[in-house]
Amino acid sequence: MNTVDCIATKLDIREFSQENVSPSIISIILNSARYSGSGLNTQHWRFIVIKEKNNIKKLSEDSTSGQWIVGANFAIILLTDPNYGFHLLDAGRVIQNMQLSAWENGVGSGIYTGVRDEKMRTDFKIPSNLSISAVLGFGFPKKSITGKRKNRKPLSELAYNEVYGNSKNIT
Repeated sequence: MNTVDCIATKLDIREFSQENVSPSIISIILNSARYSGSGLNTQHWRFIVIKEKNNIKKLSEDSTSGQWIVGANFAIILLTDPNYGFHLLDAGRVIQNMQLSAWENGVGSGIYTGVRDEKMRTDFKIPSNLSISAVLGFGFPKKSITGKRKNRKPLSELAYNEVYGNSKNIT
């Protein structure tokens, strides 16, 4: 699948089949995160990979918005260094790379950011100097995915030429 097709068809998935994601695909996803750009090349992100079902259940309990993760095949807690003003931008870059690599391999994913901070830090031994930027759940989608492009607004409503509101001759 080419990059644009991957981006145009990727969906957020929160219902997963029971099929296990292979270690080789998990490695591809993690390497895609590792290859992400970071401000000043700090590479300050860290990843906690969660595969054991009882720990995935803890992730669900440690969340204010991600109870769906209990059905994931595996999850990744994304940590960043809040001392860098760009740490959340870098988190977004990592998330996008992981999700696109997963999607290219037929693996769906979802994200949550609502965490019970102290509980998650205790459960997963997360140091206080790192920010819990997001938790991603991965697995093969429970429902068939078609590869159809998403319904998005036209560029004329989103992009402007030289000044806000001028949608003439954008490309």
